[in-house]
Amino acid sequence: MKLVLKLEELMMFVLGVFVFSQLNFAWWWFLVLILAPDISMFGYLVNTKVGAVTYNLFHHKGIAILVYIIGTCFQNEIVQLFGAILFSHASFDRIFGYGLKYFDNFKHTHLGEIGN
Repeated sequence: MKLVLKLEELMMFVLGVFVFSQLNFAWWWFLVLILAPDISMFGYLVNTKVGAVTYNLFHHKGIAILVYIIGTCFQNEIVQLFGAILFSHASFDRIFGYGLKYFDNFKHTHLGEIGN
């Protein structure tokens, strides 16, 4: 089952890349921005609860889709870009087992314990 979930996330990552390809940005923007959502981990400098909240905001696929839809509704490609990057990044992270975080520990995710 773990392999099936990883393949599903890989296909969602490919979807995110496809969505990005429909925007009018050079490919290097994707490469530069794909790790940008990890800036949310700075919340862990405050405490684990703030860290989990900020991390989850930047790694929640529903939020990423909402951001993209808002960009589409307002015909704003920069907002669409943010949505595509957030979605692609979250999918990429989940391929490697980095899920949404619980408040107690960075390694405690909705996909299980990181590293197990």
